[in-house]
Amino acid sequence: MSLKYFLPLSMGIILLGSGCKKLEDFGDTNVNPYGSATPITAALLTNAEVQLGVVIAGVASGGVEAGLFAQYFSETQYTESSLYQEPKLEFGSLYGGTANPPPAAQGPLMDLQQIINRNTDPSTKDVVSSSGSNANQIAIATILKTYYIWTITDRWGDVPYTEALQGSANYTPKYDEQKDIYTTMLAELKGAIAGFDAGPAMQGDIMYGGNQAKWKKLANTLRMFIALRMSKVFPNPGQLAATEFALAENDVNGSIETNADNFTINFPGNTFNNRWYEIYNGRSDYAFSKTIADIMTNMSDARKAAFSSNNTAFPYGLTRDDAIDFTASVAGNYAKVLSDANRDKNSPLNVVNAATSLLARAEAVERGWIPGNAANLYAQGITQSFAQWGVSDQAADYIASPQANYANGTGGGANIGANAYGSIVGADAITDNALERIALQRYLAHYPDGIQGWSVWRRTGVPNLKPTTEATNSPGKQIPRRYVYATNEYSLNPTQVAAAIARLTGGDVMSAKIWWDK
Repeated sequence: MSLKYFLPLSMGIILLGSGCKKLEDFGDTNVNPYGSATPITAALLTNAEVQLGVVIAGVASGGVEAGLFAQYFSETQYTESSLYQEPKLEFGSLYGGTANPPPAAQGPLMDLQQIINRNTDPSTKDVVSSSGSNANQIAIATILKTYYIWTITDRWGDVPYTEALQGSANYTPKYDEQKDIYTTMLAELKGAIAGFDAGPAMQGDIMYGGNQAKWKKLANTLRMFIALRMSKVFPNPGQLAATEFALAENDVNGSIETNADNFTINFPGNTFNNRWYEIYNGRSDYAFSKTIADIMTNMSDARKAAFSSNNTAFPYGLTRDDAIDFTASVAGNYAKVLSDANRDKNSPLNVVNAATSLLARAEAVERGWIPGNAANLYAQGITQSFAQWGVSDQAADYIASPQANYANGTGGGANIGANAYGSIVGADAITDNALERIALQRYLAHYPDGIQGWSVWRRTGVPNLKPTTEATNSPGKQIPRRYVYATNEYSLNPTQVAAAIARLTGGDVMSAKIWWDK
């Protein structure tokens, strides 16, 4: 990857305070944070946090693409991605920037690296301390940087990490092996937690207002997620995944357990709008997939009313002609992604939530990695998810239902996603054991974060998704397991990308499994 490329933002943000968590509370959002030799680090953090919405609901960066592979969403007219036509999505825009000082617009990872660099460099650390103590700035930037890298490596596999973000000093960074990226991420999160000090909180933080207790909980939650992601490679108690999970779970700083600690973007609805609102603003390319809709219908899941705009879910994996035909058959009134109330300009967008944190702990208990009561954690996770989506009053009945109860819940039924066009055949969400019940609830609780839903399916096989019968690409016409490298990687960093491809079974194809998925 050449780090000459950066995400062209239309904004530069300068922050006037950090006590609140809404963008509108930070004053003028049209000031260039890079306009001086020493960038305003508070503004760099805000830039990086705003772009979290692109990870979850970005089209060009591939967040929505993952949701298509997870069958959270269906395409309504241009159905190439649902047919696995191997889009070459690039990750360079999430890195970005070469100049020192950087250009007027750059990617979130370079923003975060600049925060770390400026707070470390003896010649700039005193100046930038006006945005918070050096230690607190470095800790927050490191945690957020780790989140971004995690979502990138989980899509592509081996990616630049240890040699990345050096700007003009290195345009051709090596692609670190994913197994090394994972151990480094865990180490960096531990270091970040320990690195906070009692100095002033970091300004510019629209997520947590500089609250280091919440940042520490987020870091421990990410540690648990990262450890659990390695369960196929290290399944047993006493192995790396179990050990790292236990260390995070036992950390005195705790993890995210209630929605009050969710890592959430609160959009003001002015210049900066909810990403799903923007996706539907002038276009209608995506819909709520019949696959996930059938699961929720079969389980009488009250969250469905929040997950979609109506009950007419869109069949997954149709050809373009069939998609147009279906749209016409329902007069265009198919279910959109999220209800209108949850897709408004200022609707919040959750990045990491309590439900999935609690469910991760339930799985760790069930696997024998940590002590505890898996059934209670499972129920708490579902309860938090129902509360997050405004249907708390229906959680207890759902948890006790024949479909969702922990002891013998049967799950989301057979023939999910089946449709008159025959594009999905033989898929199911039947749960035969506790681990499958937990996995199904995590799949639901991560919605609409397609990267996480797709990763749950790749790691656990739950739900039992089937590829569209109309698939036109991906070897074997199977659901993709990774993204392929973009064309510019081949032209700008050919030696390093070739080394990464050589480590993939089958080469740079969507069916090649990344390290933790093998």
